[in-house]
Amino acid sequence: MLNEKKKDIIINEMPESKEDRLTVIQPEIFEVPVGISNRHVHLCEEDVVKLYGEGHQLTKLKDLSQPGQFACEETVMLVGPKGVIEKVRVLGPARKESQVEITVTDSFKLGVKAPLRDSGDLAGSAPITLVGPKGTITLDEGAIIAARHIHMHTSVADELGLKDQDKVSVRAKGPRGIIFGDVLIRVSDKFQLEMHVDTDEANAVGLRNGDMLKAYIHRGHISEILNK
Repeated sequence: MLNEKKKDIIINEMPESKEDRLTVIQPEIFEVPVGISNRHVHLCEEDVVKLYGEGHQLTKLKDLSQPGQFACEETVMLVGPKGVIEKVRVLGPARKESQVEITVTDSFKLGVKAPLRDSGDLAGSAPITLVGPKGTITLDEGAIIAARHIHMHTSVADELGLKDQDKVSVRAKGPRGIIFGDVLIRVSDKFQLEMHVDTDEANAVGLRNGDMLKAYIHRGHISEILNK
């Protein structure tokens, strides 16, 4: 057994070619504005009726940065096993499935074990109760902590050589600077370039809406970009 040939194991080894080595050390960089997402709710048409009454339509309060998306005048109360959070904003338009996006801090207050998920990935997510002026609904699943991500128009993705579901690293500088790893790229011809983080992540770093961050398209270990 001692003479048996072992498989080669390569750990954090630099690529052989000069071109690939430069890709590791000097990754392609693009700038992206940040948008900070507070806790919010997306509702399906059926749940809009249950919470606000027969024939009710979501009422636009203001447009959001992503085309076609808007904050509504409607709010709900979230109820969990340990607490409640009042006046949580509903976002429109209505979706196929209702979804509640909260932060880790919110999950402690509510007492729900919301998993970290991409938007729309609700299977096995946390149950939660929503209370509106005309009714109450309990979702068997639907509460998540949204994974950070970058919305990107197809033309920008093509220019950068990226595709939907790719991941990049994003650096925020400053006294509490950090590198966000595994930032999901979401591509659509309906999207505008913007990175979304929640209030927990933003507050930890000191980010504000509209701050410009540097995103890195790279191969190799994330430590290679620390001194850029």
